[in-house]
Amino acid sequence: MGSGDILFTVVAKNIDVLAMPLVSLVYPLYCSVKAIETKSRIDGQQWLTCWVLYSLITLFELTFSKLIECKPDDVLSTAEKYIQENGPEAFERLIARADREARSSYSIFRDDYEY
Repeated sequence: MGSGDILFTVVAKNIDVLAMPLVSLVYPLYCSVKAIETKSRIDGQQWLTCWVLYSLITLFELTFSKLIECKPDDVLSTAEKYIQENGPEAFERLIARADREARSSYSIFRDDYEY
């Protein structure tokens, strides 16, 4: 296997990591430079809006990164820890109670209502 094959394999396995900066940074930067060079007010306004939205999204992502990174593995490990500490019966009661509360809070019409 040559070095070209290894490079292609690395790029193919990490295309998502490489493509995101290209799409989210390089293309808007290129278009912004073109808009500055054309002196078009509308193009400049459009790309300024793009950069403001990008910065707001980035700030949101950085601020709430811990919530965004919540993974199902964390939920499973937390459930396993709860079962080890309290037993499977307590976990089943917890799930049943949450299910009852979810069903009762989403009910629009009551079945026992008499017209």
